[in-house]
Amino acid sequence: MSDGEPTEIKAAPPPTGVGRGFIHDMWYFAALSDELKPGALKRHEIMGEPVLLGRDRAGAVYALRDICPHRAAPLSAGRVVADDAGQQAIECPYHGWLFRTADGACSKIPSLVPGQGIESERIRVRRWAVAESQGMVFIYMAANPRDETPSMPPPTFEGVVGGKPKLVERMDFDSHIDHAVVGLMDPAHGPYVHQQWWWRSAKQQLDKAKRFEPRPYGFAMVRHAPSKNSRAYAILGGAPETEITFRLPGLRWEHITVGARQVLALTCLTPISETKTRITQLIWSDHPAFVVLAPFIKAGAKRFLQQDGDMVNLQNEGLRYDPPLMWIDDADRQAKWYQALKKAWIASRAPGGPAFANPVEATVLKWRS
Repeated sequence: MSDGEPTEIKAAPPPTGVGRGFIHDMWYFAALSDELKPGALKRHEIMGEPVLLGRDRAGAVYALRDICPHRAAPLSAGRVVADDAGQQAIECPYHGWLFRTADGACSKIPSLVPGQGIESERIRVRRWAVAESQGMVFIYMAANPRDETPSMPPPTFEGVVGGKPKLVERMDFDSHIDHAVVGLMDPAHGPYVHQQWWWRSAKQQLDKAKRFEPRPYGFAMVRHAPSKNSRAYAILGGAPETEITFRLPGLRWEHITVGARQVLALTCLTPISETKTRITQLIWSDHPAFVVLAPFIKAGAKRFLQQDGDMVNLQNEGLRYDPPLMWIDDADRQAKWYQALKKAWIASRAPGGPAFANPVEATVLKWRS
């Protein structure tokens, strides 16, 4: 649709089966770097997989499947030891089997006696590629268990300034990641779901026209002055400008500049299972407002997440009946782009599939909020 053409309401099921399946062969946010201490074992669930995250003595982060292949005990309930070769290993709490953190191979089965002929190193637990970037730990959720090689480097973000994040908030939504993503990029729900005096209300809506461009594995609302009815920007003073970017599989960030000062608000969506998604909100800044107003900003961010979570729970009442969903231009165009991006990426990873091509084209979207 070109600029100026009338919008059309279309009632149809979303493409690619919204709320079904995951995107593999991409990096997902797993934890903050300083949350992983040497020797500590952290149990996570990502895309329905039990994942043990840890850090070895040399400081490298690793990720192993958190199930002992012997009798299914969680390895995260065990302890870190040195095996007979002096390599770091996880000792299963049930029978003491050792699994090296470097490759997931079993280096010792204590109950074996000489002559029983079991080659323990042929027994392995799955290992995922992990990487630390800008104080965050990302895990590469490969579709092929035998292939740990990432197809891309982990993401990086402009605006990670001022040391550690000024804010860290997490919440688990009872939602498939698709619905969480669509809700995250929905530009029209704010005046209704997030009504508060310092943000905006349903009575103070304005017509919006924003320029969008494709970006690697996603798209961006290009840098612009914030809308006049977004009061929260006023605390930054000056003349703030903002750019909002989305990238597969579930990363959305807003980079604000006020002269030389910066604010980065990063939201990471990590699918726990088909019906649960973890939302992690991180904010970095070198702006003095985040020193003075930190408690209020933290309370506001927590309130925002809670309001979204309440709406997700309300929406789930209707989704139980698997209805067709209505998608309207331009307010729902970003949701359509997400589905198109997901479809194109999944097709590109299939054997003999086409190379990934970003389906998003530069355009101006218009809505009222």
